[in-house]
Amino acid sequence: MLIGALLVAFLLSIFLTPFVGKLAFKLGATDKPNERKVHSKIMPRMGGLAIFLSFFITYLLFMDDFGKQLPLLVGALVIILIGMADDIFELRAAPKFLGQVLAALIIVLWGGLEVEFINLPFFTDTLEFGVLSIPITILWIVGIINAINLIDGLDGLAGGVSTIALVTIATMALIKGDLFVAMVALIVIGSTLGFLKYNFHPAKIFMGDTGALFLGYIIAVLSLLGFKNVTMISLIVPIIILGVPISDTFFAIIRRVVNKQPISAADKSHLHHCLINLGFTHKQTVLLIYALAACFGLAAIIFSFATMWGALILVTGLLLIIEIFVEKIGLVNSNYQPLLKMLNFKNKP
Repeated sequence: MLIGALLVAFLLSIFLTPFVGKLAFKLGATDKPNERKVHSKIMPRMGGLAIFLSFFITYLLFMDDFGKQLPLLVGALVIILIGMADDIFELRAAPKFLGQVLAALIIVLWGGLEVEFINLPFFTDTLEFGVLSIPITILWIVGIINAINLIDGLDGLAGGVSTIALVTIATMALIKGDLFVAMVALIVIGSTLGFLKYNFHPAKIFMGDTGALFLGYIIAVLSLLGFKNVTMISLIVPIIILGVPISDTFFAIIRRVVNKQPISAADKSHLHHCLINLGFTHKQTVLLIYALAACFGLAAIIFSFATMWGALILVTGLLLIIEIFVEKIGLVNSNYQPLLKMLNFKNKP
């Protein structure tokens, strides 16, 4: 049944994407080249609508209790409408943000999804969030939505990284016996893989905000549904799974603070830009980031089975590797190398 749902979603996406591309041109949902874009011709965006439609149809076909997760679907619909509006009309930041918060509120207040506590390492007690549980959950959902949106800068990048994250979530859900999370993740995986047939370099269509916001929303919600009650530090597992988009977003904020720019300022210094500037081709850059995302996914699975000390060593090692990698490729700026300078200083005679 699980594989059947994935295949149906995959085939639906392959079938629907060309029609969505034609619709995008008719509605004016196109992406024009500029100094920040890597493409050189007008491209249809809003391709994420094909991902959503494939997901929605497959969900109706394979899920028994449609009403059980109605808040999830309604929240997804809100996100899709906001994404489509942005792809067509290029919304300002405020209405996009409000739409994301509304979608998060639907799944939190109506669906009852909350991060109520986290387990503290080396302590038997948990840290209860109390009245902050709802704001923290909303912050997580909105944060992941924007993290996925920020890495949508190269053909197939956001779709591939999202698929890898969803494969990890589905794998861990199956290990835990959570068939609902596994089923939803696999349906989205099938829908995204079908779309990637047209979106991988050289792309024929972009997913646009319609796709990036939807994938971010689904990943954020499934990560909480699947891991909010684990026995380790509750949010560490999904954070590791989403290591690539979260790291890119985090260091984008650091970069703008260091360079004294507004947090919301757009730039051409994200992870994929830095790798291309180092000489990697478009396709090589995407595949390299896929590999990084897969490493994070594998690390998350290992972490979930590790002892407390093993988990601590794994997280510390990951943080050091990320920092060295960031400094090597100049993700903040060419002068930001505190750890490399410290190591070089210690190596001097």
